Amino acid sequence: MAALKFCANVSWLFAELPEFPQRLQAAASAGFRAVEAAWLYDTELSSLRRAKEQTGLQVALINTPPGDLQRGELGLGAVPGREQEFRQGLAQAIHYAKALDCKRIHLMAGRIPAGAQRSAVAMEMEATFVQNLSHAADLLSEEGILGLIEPINTRITDPRYFLNSPHQAAVILQKVDRPNIKLQMDVYHWQIMDGNLTMNIRKYFPLIGHVQVAQVPDRHEPDSPGEVNFPYLFSLLEELGYDGFIGCEYQPLGPTQAGLGWLRAYQGGQR
Repeated sequence: MAALKFCANVSWLFAELPEFPQRLQAAASAGFRAVEAAWLYDTELSSLRRAKEQTGLQVALINTPPGDLQRGELGLGAVPGREQEFRQGLAQAIHYAKALDCKRIHLMAGRIPAGAQRSAVAMEMEATFVQNLSHAADLLSEEGILGLIEPINTRITDPRYFLNSPHQAAVILQKVDRPNIKLQMDVYHWQIMDGNLTMNIRKYFPLIGHVQVAQVPDRHEPDSPGEVNFPYLFSLLEELGYDGFIGCEYQPLGPTQAGLGWLRAYQGGQR
């Protein structure tokens, strides 16, 4: 069975430190071999590269830019009329990924328009997403980078996010039909939207290109009180032969280091 390996999402973990390079140092000190992040674009690329080189960390995943956060945007991949901005953001993400030797980019879908009915815009947004993902697949293939799409739950986290279930994502991936565009499985979102984790993981495992974890419903450490049996799910991923990183994308209950006790059992796969 594949030994599991975990990466620290430094947009969530070590947030007690103000700068991303400091968080990379802290992640390495905690025993992580890799990190991931949402958006690093406000940090000088040279300082990120320096921290990466000093720590020896891999950068496992970054997201495409969100668009205009002040306008409530959270990705542009499925937003009609914003194709040019999506391509500009993709180019920026590829620039950072190449510089940091990062081999995965989460291609964010974005939100349905405020006040719109999901059913009224779904077909147009899906068509836009498929077109943008096909374009991304060509560019990412040239760089040896995997593109990922992530369902985000609409019950707790983001009621207007377009891509919200693994079933919807699987349909889109089938239409794109490119081997370097895959599914990002965040257990937190999958459990909230659909449950049935064992069967869904088994069903969609061939499509999965990255995994993230947090306990449900409060999005804390995997061993915090909640409804997901993570030791069982981790064993399932080992059984299935998952050999990628598992992103720790959760809100620590206290200082990050104090909440990493759950990781000790898996540290053999870390070092």
